[in-house]
Amino acid sequence: MTKPSVRIVPSLAALVAVAIIGAALVSCGKQSSLVTGPDDAIAPVAGLKASATDLRLAMQSQADHTPALMRMDGVVGTAITADEQGRPAIMVLTERPLGAGRLPATIDGYVVIENVTGRIRAFKGGGGGVSHTAKQTAPIQLGTSGGNVTDLANGYCCSGTLGALVQKGGSQYILSNSHVFAGDVVNGGNGSVSSIGDDISQPGLIDASCSAATANLVADLSSLSTLYPPGSTPNVDCAIAQVRPGMVRTDGAILEVGTLSASTVGASLNQAVKKSGRTTGLTRSKISGLNATISVGYSDECAGGSFTKQFTGQVLIANKGSRFLNSGDSGSLMVEDITTNPRAVGLLFAGSSSIAVANPIGAVLSHLGATMVGQ
Repeated sequence: MTKPSVRIVPSLAALVAVAIIGAALVSCGKQSSLVTGPDDAIAPVAGLKASATDLRLAMQSQADHTPALMRMDGVVGTAITADEQGRPAIMVLTERPLGAGRLPATIDGYVVIENVTGRIRAFKGGGGGVSHTAKQTAPIQLGTSGGNVTDLANGYCCSGTLGALVQKGGSQYILSNSHVFAGDVVNGGNGSVSSIGDDISQPGLIDASCSAATANLVADLSSLSTLYPPGSTPNVDCAIAQVRPGMVRTDGAILEVGTLSASTVGASLNQAVKKSGRTTGLTRSKISGLNATISVGYSDECAGGSFTKQFTGQVLIANKGSRFLNSGDSGSLMVEDITTNPRAVGLLFAGSSSIAVANPIGAVLSHLGATMVGQ
């Protein structure tokens, strides 16, 4: 979801959600595969009357019809879900109710379920008894406010969530979204773009009066945009920043979640999940859709121009009233809802007031060539 922004004013800056236009109507070619995660992402699910083979067939049907559905005015995505009998069904995400007869009742024998989500936008705010916006004493825990200290433009500053700790080549890195760590992709309003080596702060600029002078400088940007240009091939919204010595807990502890497992798990329908993020803190929900094709709206810099990127093979999570994920939670790690050393499921990055979207964690780690830090 979008990183929130703060307009730079002499008095105390107020949080303002940057309106990033999403849900552009775009078409795509037929995908050779709509699954970006490992095979266990479509393993049989308790309560779902379908085998792995049944799910693959449903996903193939979804793949065949998604291009035509995405060309329809008001359609912003498709996904695999379950009907009232627990059988695989095709979910069609829409900006507004399309009305009777606009969508087919079934596709290849699968029930079509309309989910009015509104526009889907990138999400870059605290919940619970633990502050996720306050400056911490180093070494910090993650699941906290943070971002690139150069993320200021057009009279605003922007930030998101420092999600989790990963390792690569013997070094540790903070994992977050590309649009949080490297979201400035045009010279635009500030004459610069995100660059390798940029300082990453905790808390983010939006929680430090748009100045990094009083924040912790915890890491250095180590990867650039996976989003821009929007026709580029990466199917993930992720970036990493190398940890500065002594600034982040080496066990990768996340606020209100604790330490993680070093292993990961694929998403499954109705799976219970939780996350720790800047704005809504520790929240819980369930996975409502798999293999989603989604058009997501972004800004090319803080409060900048808009563009849209389409993703396939994504995970959808129920987000009624934005209670699971809201503006400022971009970059939060989604994990299974267990008490001790939960496994990572996905990296949250976008949504609306009724749905949240995550990259499958397997696709994220594969793109980065990294592994989770955990027990």
